[in-house]
Amino acid sequence: MSLFVAGTDTGVGKTVLTAGLVGWLRREGIDATAVKPCQTGAPADDDARFVQQVCETDDAATCLRRLGPALAPAVAARETGTDLSYDRIRDGCRAAIADWDAAVVEGIGGLRVPLTQETEVVDLVADLDLPTLVVARSGLGTLNHTALTVEALERRGVDVVGIVLNEYAADGLVERTNPAVIEGMTDCPVATMPTVDLEEVALAESGDRLIDAVASALPRSFRGG
Repeated sequence: MSLFVAGTDTGVGKTVLTAGLVGWLRREGIDATAVKPCQTGAPADDDARFVQQVCETDDAATCLRRLGPALAPAVAARETGTDLSYDRIRDGCRAAIADWDAAVVEGIGGLRVPLTQETEVVDLVADLDLPTLVVARSGLGTLNHTALTVEALERRGVDVVGIVLNEYAADGLVERTNPAVIEGMTDCPVATMPTVDLEEVALAESGDRLIDAVASALPRSFRGG
């Protein structure tokens, strides 16, 4: 049961959800790993390393390519004169999907982020043909971003199994009403996840608290599947 974790944008919580998913699947006795197709902003940013820390083992995640500039992968590759092959990225993801009971592939930014010179992240999602969980912000503006993301995925034949609104606090009317509105707009199950203190996770001896938060936030239909 492999999965793609897509985001409406950068910084919405894809890595947090990916780490928690892999940790939860391993708790359930499933041999799971995370795959980051391409990491930019390396080594300061290292999403795969974060998953490894949460799951307390290096085999919990792998990164196929790392690039220094904190830019879209295609732009970072161009600026550094790096050959970034879409076929190698796609095939590397497929190999992980084949080798593990479950592979959680984490996207890069939003769907229209240029992945290579001729492809975008949405092309990778469609080519891998995995059920996809969308991560979005909870507050003002998320209706448009989330609905457009789901629409773009469905146009490419991708099965959207749920939406998670990250850093949910229900402090205002906007946050409290957004889940039901998004569910009505997209016809997808919507769940909410509270803010997780990543510094606290990094300092803790284990990622149990993050895994617990993600497990409780997963859409019921996804947990059941």
